[in-house]
Amino acid sequence: MQLSYLHEPSVLYNLQYRYNQDIIYTKAGPVLIAINPFKEVPLYGNAYIYAYKRKSVESPHVYAIADTAIREMIRDEINQSIIISGESGAGKTETAKIAMQYLAALGGGSGIEYEILKTNPILEAFGNAKTSRNDNSSRFGKLIEIYFSETGKISGAKIQTFLLEKSRVVQCAEGERSYHIFYQLCAGAPPALREKLILKNADEYKYLSQCNCYEINRVDDAEQFRIVMEALDIVHVNKEDQESVFAMLAAVLWLGNVSFSVVDNENHVEAVEDEGLSAVAHLLGCNIKELKLALSTRHMRVGSDDIVQKLTLPQAIDTRDALAKSIYSCLFDWLVEQINKSLAVGKRRTGRSISILDIYGFESFDRNSFEQFCINYANERLQQHFNRHLFKLEQEEYVQDGIDWAKVDFEDNQDCLNLFEKKPLGLLSLLDEESTFPNGTDLTFANKLKQHLFSNSCFRGERGRAFTVSHFAGEVMYDTTGFLEKNRDLLHLDSIQLLCSCTCQLPRIFASNMLRQSEKPIVGPLYKSGGADSQKLSVATKFKGQLFQLMQRLENTTPHFIRCIKPNNFQSPGIYDQGLVLQQLRCCGVLEVVRISRSGFPTRMSHQKFARRYGFLLLENVAAKDPLGVSVAILHQFNIQPEMYQVGYTKLFFRTGQIGVLEDTRNRTLHGILRVQSSFRGHQARLYFKELSRGIANLQSFVRGEKTRKEFVTLLQRHRAAVVIQKQIKGRIAWKKFVNIHDASITIQSAIRGWLVRRCSGDVVLLQSARKKDKESDDVVVKSSVLAELQRRVLKAEAALRDKEEENDILRQRLQQYESRWSEYELKMKSMEEVWQKQMRSLQSSLSIAKRSLAIDDSDRNSDASVNLNDDRDFSWDSNGLRPMSAGLSVISRLAGEFEQRSQVFGDDAKFLVEVKSGQAEATLNPDRELRRLKQIFDAWKKDYSSRLRETKVILHKLGNEEGSGDKMRKKWWGRRNSSRIN
Repeated sequence: MQLSYLHEPSVLYNLQYRYNQDIIYTKAGPVLIAINPFKEVPLYGNAYIYAYKRKSVESPHVYAIADTAIREMIRDEINQSIIISGESGAGKTETAKIAMQYLAALGGGSGIEYEILKTNPILEAFGNAKTSRNDNSSRFGKLIEIYFSETGKISGAKIQTFLLEKSRVVQCAEGERSYHIFYQLCAGAPPALREKLILKNADEYKYLSQCNCYEINRVDDAEQFRIVMEALDIVHVNKEDQESVFAMLAAVLWLGNVSFSVVDNENHVEAVEDEGLSAVAHLLGCNIKELKLALSTRHMRVGSDDIVQKLTLPQAIDTRDALAKSIYSCLFDWLVEQINKSLAVGKRRTGRSISILDIYGFESFDRNSFEQFCINYANERLQQHFNRHLFKLEQEEYVQDGIDWAKVDFEDNQDCLNLFEKKPLGLLSLLDEESTFPNGTDLTFANKLKQHLFSNSCFRGERGRAFTVSHFAGEVMYDTTGFLEKNRDLLHLDSIQLLCSCTCQLPRIFASNMLRQSEKPIVGPLYKSGGADSQKLSVATKFKGQLFQLMQRLENTTPHFIRCIKPNNFQSPGIYDQGLVLQQLRCCGVLEVVRISRSGFPTRMSHQKFARRYGFLLLENVAAKDPLGVSVAILHQFNIQPEMYQVGYTKLFFRTGQIGVLEDTRNRTLHGILRVQSSFRGHQARLYFKELSRGIANLQSFVRGEKTRKEFVTLLQRHRAAVVIQKQIKGRIAWKKFVNIHDASITIQSAIRGWLVRRCSGDVVLLQSARKKDKESDDVVVKSSVLAELQRRVLKAEAALRDKEEENDILRQRLQQYESRWSEYELKMKSMEEVWQKQMRSLQSSLSIAKRSLAIDDSDRNSDASVNLNDDRDFSWDSNGLRPMSAGLSVISRLAGEFEQRSQVFGDDAKFLVEVKSGQAEATLNPDRELRRLKQIFDAWKKDYSSRLRETKVILHKLGNEEGSGDKMRKKWWGRRNSSRIN
């Protein structure tokens, strides 16, 4: 706050003015004041987080406190703490969540930050409740320690809890509620889960119906239950464990519905076996008889004897409620343990952490009991830490370092702390002492306090069981009713054994934890009253130990304070109660903090550290100077005014904002150095990369070349193998094809030859039949050798004729291709053909004459063959007589065949030459020259053929004349033979 006049009216007016403009954050020296707006204000989100991260916004905010904490942690390498305090309903829980949100945004990236944020719905559901002053009051203390890596990223977290208000499970005031999770379970459990847990509506459970409050304005319990289940999944609580957790919650609710009935005249009771008892036994997994005995009786050992004591109705109700409270308390601790296991996964302890303390605020109700007693004691201890850090240590350090300083007076609460902690006559010591007495009661405890503490200025005895303590925030009257019982926090051994016998896993875990935390057996009133064989520390002693450990941890950190202020008691937005706000400002010492901050030096640094951190900014060489000289030189170089700092014996003290100038210059210089280094290292890296790339390229070329050569050798081997395989396959295919063609050819040849043989055999059969007839008539015998010779010749002639016919077919096809070109040479060829035809006709006439002559001779021979049987017998007959005639026939046949063949050849050649001449066929020869040469060949062949024909004719006439006169019988035979063949 920048105020010209620092007094209470100006502070109150400034806070109210900012509050009316929804500026709920105000900085009072090192302390951030946060006033609860009781509504949504547009001060949060990613845009604001980015702005505070970039330091583009300098207005007070929780984000600014969290940013300062994380920067100082990295810069100074010291753990930090954010201590959030204030009355109940001032907004401490929401402020803690906002701080966690900023830390998660800055240090996120690994995913663990999301799990940390999701712990809030779980802890609020199981540890927060509606009170008369706050709809979401934390009924436990919470310290979240967030661990960071060297790079400033979140690496894990750990949660520690303090003093859960167990009594709220079984009892709460009118208009208040028990813990949120009970109402969320009843409203949001799915049908399958409701059936499994035998759930009813919240108003049907006695633990919840006694306060007549089941809902909170603008809060949907069913939707909150869905959020809790989602959060349990995120922190890795499996579905089976979740069902077990809900079963324990349902068991606690059903325990409140367990009723008792009187069984004798001494008002002893036993549990009624109704729906409530059956549901508890089912959910815990225990025997209903054992549950009934554990709630109605108590086992004690006197000497060597075991005694079973029946309980009265108040004792039975206390036993039932103690079991319900213990189950819920153990369930809460088990959940925190599971969350810590999940958050510790992958955690690297670097010695750097930021702790966020969210603990219950100062409370003062119409009736204040043991819980308010412990809560207010914790707030006294936190106020002492606040005073010690901001007032005592601050001023003591100024004096020790010898700087000019005017001491500021402040209200110290050490007397109140002595009232609580002094031994043996402090409130806590007397409470533990009275708890161990056999006949100790709440009244005797109150009387003992009045007897021993009446002289203490912070204590005042009241009538009956009440006493008043003057706290830093005001006077509070406490009613000692229930103090001793709550401090003892007894759970009888019978109940622990009952949990051990359950089939469900969680009750057994709870029982083992309670036995492990217990101490040695004690005697006295606890033993006599049927206490457990082993008894835990008292609640007050345990809480005091936790509180001292917390203070010790906070002492080793750099604290950052956030004071939450409640503007009114109605939880309504827009209402600013100046009296209420002023009381809270006085209680938390804000005005003294402002005075010290304005006149003091909040920033300090040792000479050595200052010189080491900023020495490189000097323009001259300071290597020979001591740290103090270097520090002074730095201050002079940057023109820092003398009134803005003081030099102590060991440290330099700066007023607010002065160190920032040096820090900005240092950051800019380091940034420039890093730019130069990055450029140089980048150049070196590029040179190295190029050299490495060349080496890699050479290596790759060698490797790839060798690989390619090996692949080529392999490919060549495969190619050769493929060629061999193909050759074998193709050879085998060709061989099979040849065999098939060969077999087919043989089959065709056999068929044709068979046909020819059968045809010739038919002629032989005819001849044989004729011979038989001749034999019958003329007794003419033909020798078989003559017939065989004739058949062989006939077959040979027919085969040659077939070959010629095939050749003629081929030639005819060629002739058809060239007939179109014949027209232009038709006149020329006609003249040649006429000459050739004349010559052919002359040859044919000669040949026909020869054939007729031969036919006449044959007829003569056939007629001569018709001789008498007697002449035939006298005639000496052999095959030689037929030879001249057969030779003649053979010569004539050859000449006829040659004539037909040669005429066909000459005709084809002539047509081909005509087509070449006309261009219908392509050839390299000269058609005119070839045509003349063909004519010459034809003339030569014609002359030769005519001469051979004449010679053949002369020979045949000679043979005919020699045989014609002397052998008539033979002529007749030939005539008959020829006639028979013709027929």
